[in-house]
Amino acid sequence: MKVKPIDTIEDPALAPYARLTEAQLLNRLHPEEGLFICESEKVIRVALAAGCRPQSFLCENKYIDSQVRAMCEGLAEDLPVYTAGREVLARLTGYELSRGVLCAMHRPGLKSVAEVCRGMRRVAVMDGVVNSTNTGAIFRAAAALGVDALLLTRTCCDPLNRRACRVSMGTVFQLPWAWMDSYGQLREEGFQTVALALTDRSVAIDDPVLKGVDRMAIVMGTEGDGLGEEVLRRVDYVARIPMRRGVDSLNVAAAASVAFWELV
Repeated sequence: MKVKPIDTIEDPALAPYARLTEAQLLNRLHPEEGLFICESEKVIRVALAAGCRPQSFLCENKYIDSQVRAMCEGLAEDLPVYTAGREVLARLTGYELSRGVLCAMHRPGLKSVAEVCRGMRRVAVMDGVVNSTNTGAIFRAAAALGVDALLLTRTCCDPLNRRACRVSMGTVFQLPWAWMDSYGQLREEGFQTVALALTDRSVAIDDPVLKGVDRMAIVMGTEGDGLGEEVLRRVDYVARIPMRRGVDSLNVAAAASVAFWELV
């Protein structure tokens, strides 16, 4: 690594940390040039173990020897590590680095739905889930409770959003995932679909008929309105989580955890 003290954020090399939006980091026009920001030693280590390539680090001075030096072992000798004191970094970036270390990483190549689903028995589908905290929490629950892979509609939050990565505790790098363009792709891969929704045709999440599904895609919708009518007409089953005390629904990440536990 090559330590580079900083006192200004005007250096173009620091743009990923200070000036580029999540959309600019994603770089849809040139995805091969896209970046994402990884935060905290634990999450960065998971990303490195998964094969993600770092572009640079940004950290407080005190974390160079306690965290960054060890993480840089085996990486390029000229990998830049930009560093300054906490107050300077807070002023330059607009926020305090509560986790000590940030790492700008090159985005990994995208996988197709077919590649992600090959040989899998339980996948989760996020349809229009836009909150990065929910996205990270769903990834974490999926990894912990045995889901094989995740698929996301194009209306979802980017899983490599900085907050989503952090909330997921790095599981976005451990679970295979892909963008999904149509529900027909699930049928092509041999999956039956189970949507989480409150409708007249909903069965309880522990209904024995669901236990007999060999290859299942568990579908959850956007935080506010849930799944649309068109989607609900296309799925094979609709399931509900029984509620008490007049509560009508759970947060999508909480509902996903219950569904994963029961259906996986």
